[in-house]
Amino acid sequence: MTRPASTRGAEPVLDEPTRQLCAAIAERRLTQVRLAVVAAGEHGKTALLEHLRALCSAAGLSVARFDPARAGEPVDLVLADDAHTYGEAELAVLARLTGDERTGLVVAARPRPRPAGLNAVLGRLRGQILLRPLEKSQVAEHLSAHGVSTELAEFVRAQTGGVPGHVHRVVTALAAVPPSERGELPLAAFGGIRQELDRTEPGVLRFLLAVEAGAGPDIDLLGGLLGRDPEGVSAVIDLARATGLFGADGGLLPVTLAALRALVPAERHAEVRQRLVELQLERGAPVLRLVRPWLGKPIAGPSVAKAFEAAAEEALGSDPALAARLLEAAVAAGRPAAELGARRAEAVALAGDLDGALRLADEVIASSEATGRAEGARVAATALTHRGQLGRSAELLQWSGTRRSRAFAAISLIATGRRAEAERELEKAAEGGGDEPPTLLSGALSSVARGVVESVGGAPTAALSTLVSSAEMLEPVGRAVLLPDSPAALGALVALHSGELTIAEPLLERAIAARTGGVTLQARHQLLLAWIAMVRGDATLAAERLNAAEEVRQPRDWLFAVGLEVGLARRTSDLTALRRIWGVACEAVIRHPVDLFSFLPFGEFAMAAARLGERDRLAPHLAQAHSVLSGLGDPPLWAASLHWSELHAAIIAERAGEAKDHAAALAACAGNGAYFTAVSDAAACWLKVLDGDIDAEEVEAAAHALRGSGLWWDGARLAGQAAIRTTDRKAMVALLDCARLLQGAVSAPVPATEGATADDTPGSARLSDRELQVAELVLGGMTYKEVGARLFISAKTVEHHMARMRQRLGAGNRAELLAHLREMLGDR
Repeated sequence: MTRPASTRGAEPVLDEPTRQLCAAIAERRLTQVRLAVVAAGEHGKTALLEHLRALCSAAGLSVARFDPARAGEPVDLVLADDAHTYGEAELAVLARLTGDERTGLVVAARPRPRPAGLNAVLGRLRGQILLRPLEKSQVAEHLSAHGVSTELAEFVRAQTGGVPGHVHRVVTALAAVPPSERGELPLAAFGGIRQELDRTEPGVLRFLLAVEAGAGPDIDLLGGLLGRDPEGVSAVIDLARATGLFGADGGLLPVTLAALRALVPAERHAEVRQRLVELQLERGAPVLRLVRPWLGKPIAGPSVAKAFEAAAEEALGSDPALAARLLEAAVAAGRPAAELGARRAEAVALAGDLDGALRLADEVIASSEATGRAEGARVAATALTHRGQLGRSAELLQWSGTRRSRAFAAISLIATGRRAEAERELEKAAEGGGDEPPTLLSGALSSVARGVVESVGGAPTAALSTLVSSAEMLEPVGRAVLLPDSPAALGALVALHSGELTIAEPLLERAIAARTGGVTLQARHQLLLAWIAMVRGDATLAAERLNAAEEVRQPRDWLFAVGLEVGLARRTSDLTALRRIWGVACEAVIRHPVDLFSFLPFGEFAMAAARLGERDRLAPHLAQAHSVLSGLGDPPLWAASLHWSELHAAIIAERAGEAKDHAAALAACAGNGAYFTAVSDAAACWLKVLDGDIDAEEVEAAAHALRGSGLWWDGARLAGQAAIRTTDRKAMVALLDCARLLQGAVSAPVPATEGATADDTPGSARLSDRELQVAELVLGGMTYKEVGARLFISAKTVEHHMARMRQRLGAGNRAELLAHLREMLGDR
């Protein structure tokens, strides 16, 4: 084998077997030389023959280039280069030379073309020298020899595939430019390719341009482009691959692609690409790869517009932003904007630009000449749903009238308290919409609408089952579908409202993995996952999931994101953070009307408002929430969680009468499932705790039932507050143990009775874990009462811990103590 390092006039780098073979020929140790060197162009055939000529001449052998006119002259070695270009007469002479035992013969040729005469010659030869691409180390040698940094070795080999002729020209060209300009291939590097393109036949050049355009090895497509039958196409492909412009993987080398783009006029590229697109459109085949490079180019015409439109359909599922650009290009190329408005709006919406989608969709709806007005209304309704405007969304969906729109309309109508209208829309959706086929998508959407309707009139478990089934049905096709809401999100809401968190979590995780609804719903799914973690009391995980949510831009997602921040601040007793976020919460409330699916954040806002003395600001919104419930017949599934939140808001505000009303409402919901019984029992237990009537066993049972329904933090809080309020020492210890157990590994506090980790000598800087916890919370701005509520201990116990720390640190007063603690806990 040989590994020639360059082209004409340069000594190649040879591997050891080839070096020994050349030496054996020159030293006459090898007789009857009959060798072939068959390789694609630029692989160093000529360089190898030149090296062999010089070696043999230096050894005293007579060496001649093949010349038919001098074929009879005595000579030791004949070197025949580019034998694939010889005519029949020349090949006949060469064939006779193969029978001359006095003369050695080495024949170099490309694999194609392969005329019969050349086959005859090669068939009489006895061996072949193989030429292969250069390794990175050999490329580095050439770079070094030309004074170019060897750090470019990987770049040069990647661009050239290690093909020796290309390596030589690229290295030579790089050596001629300043180091600062060596980031791209210089024009001089294309000299050999320019010569190849100048002498190649037109069919080969068109094939090269087709490959550059992304046509691939499609014989039928190439046949239409080249005007040849399959056999003729194969012949052209063979000729093209023999040029040395292709890599080992069968694709064009990067240096070839760069040369084609630099050397071949743009109109030749455009003509080939446009013809390929026309052929693909006729066949109903993909065109995206061919059309994408046209973006931003000043080309127009009916066929171009049609191509952009077809490419947009292909891109919609995987890259809606690209689809939107392609549709815009189709309009620029001559397609009437009124005919593509609805599709453009959908593509823009799927790309995440709901404001832009709403603008485009509104233009479609307003124009009587526009096509796809029903679809435009659906897109506009979707954008409005994400903005929290479900009432207006329902109107547009009802006007749209398609089967898909009616299913969405039923969901929006339920969310705004219009149950009778929703049931009528669901019936119409079940009847179908004209010629609409019963697809997987339409079936899934009808099913999710049915599940939402069931949630207000049937058993919670039945509604949840329907929604889970809908989500699973939609997973295979949901990524490219524009949805106002997803079955997974709605199913998770139903699960959160019924204590089925173990169902909600995997449901949302699958929706995130499947990217159901595209980018427009990813944040919603992530925020609901964060809500589940918060309800369970895992503030760290909830914060992580909140931070992991993609950019929150729409009012509905923002409402939930702010609700999470409020809920986390409340659960960690961080009054400073709660006050800081409250202004943002008020803005979110103003931007988002109350609907059935927003009860969770509004419930958190109700409790925060009570904590901050701002209940009047939430009163109109809570009244609207109850109006929605009333319109639906006060369904327990949705009513219970709102009453549970309002119960705690009343407790915080010390409104005993209101608390009793909400407890009574929760008692009316009991019997609809374990969750509803748990919150009903817990509400009754809370009222007793507030009255000082504390039965430790009853409290523990209620707290454990809350945890069993997913309300981990609420269960721990009930037990902790009961422990603080009881006067029975034994009951207090039992309830504190219960609170810590329920809180579990999420953030288990150290028992209050834990001793110090060092002796109590004044000035000792070693504090117990419990003291460190108390110190951190006090430095965070909490009162002793708030610290006690956080750690399930009494305010007196907190005061005792502070006194011990003051003694142990030798602080003269509270200010000195706080200074010591800040210094100690600075890193924490």
